[in-house]
Amino acid sequence: MKQKTAIVTGITGQDGSYLAELLLSKNYKVIGAKRRTSSFNTERVDHLFNDENFKLEFFDLNDVGSMYRLLQNHRPDEFYNIAAQSHVRVSFDIPENTVDGIAMGTLRILEAIRNVLPTCRFYQASSSEMFGDNPNYPYDEESRMTPASPYACATLFAHNLVRNYRESYGIFVCSGILFNHESPRRGETFVTRKITLAAARIKLGLQDTLYLGNLEAKRDWGYAADYVEAMWSMLQQEKPDDYVIATGQTNSVREFLETVFEHAGLDIKEHVKFDERLLRPHEVPYLLGDPSKAKEKLKWECKTTFDDLAKLMYEADLDYITKTELNKGE
Repeated sequence: MKQKTAIVTGITGQDGSYLAELLLSKNYKVIGAKRRTSSFNTERVDHLFNDENFKLEFFDLNDVGSMYRLLQNHRPDEFYNIAAQSHVRVSFDIPENTVDGIAMGTLRILEAIRNVLPTCRFYQASSSEMFGDNPNYPYDEESRMTPASPYACATLFAHNLVRNYRESYGIFVCSGILFNHESPRRGETFVTRKITLAAARIKLGLQDTLYLGNLEAKRDWGYAADYVEAMWSMLQQEKPDDYVIATGQTNSVREFLETVFEHAGLDIKEHVKFDERLLRPHEVPYLLGDPSKAKEKLKWECKTTFDDLAKLMYEADLDYITKTELNKGE
């Protein structure tokens, strides 16, 4: 059987690293596309560099030439676009950069695939944030989308482009509407990781106070390592389609905080304070997904519970802080 090749943008991020591991375990040749920065920022994939089937290439969502070069040089069977400025709060501060990378970046990739390699199957990372403040939850693939941030607006633009290219040109392109998915590899500015890192540092006596914004926002939280399996499964189907990927359960930021602090043996009243600067200009109060279609057609469901996710993230950060901060002088 011919070895498949996959290009993964955003390879150094949470989802990119888990997806690379999954594809390599399935004997893919993985081309990781990384934006050039002054620091390496490859810690999530450093352990893959010795794998002969893994290669890192420079790429940028704003550089059309890099997209054509990747497609021409590697002739991939599959292309996973996971690169984005995906922090919702930050998108209010740098809206133009966020929108251009996600909306126009996706358009540039789709045009490159259409013109260079139309047989390549394409996955687009859509987001539950597209549903915004629509009060009619749970959300499925047909729910009305009312995005409430520049990030969500850009993602909806890209999501609609995927459908347009699928219908207009008959190419195999899919969108995964992923609800919040977390892990020990989550960026440190995202609220779940901010909580688990702070809990670990407080437990070890390295920090005293955690500042948070809205604790009542509710999200459908799953485990990123489970969610990349759904990404791969979408591109193995007979026909391309879009899918909601979620747990079907929702919990508040407060509940995540309480669960983590319970595992850590910490008192929230002693260590957590409110900071209004962390509030969004336009808040999304409630996100809950209906993954019925993914369960039926992809045979996929999230295997990791909310409590297990909070526990594994806290324990990973406790180990990380112990090694990098507590024992750094040894």
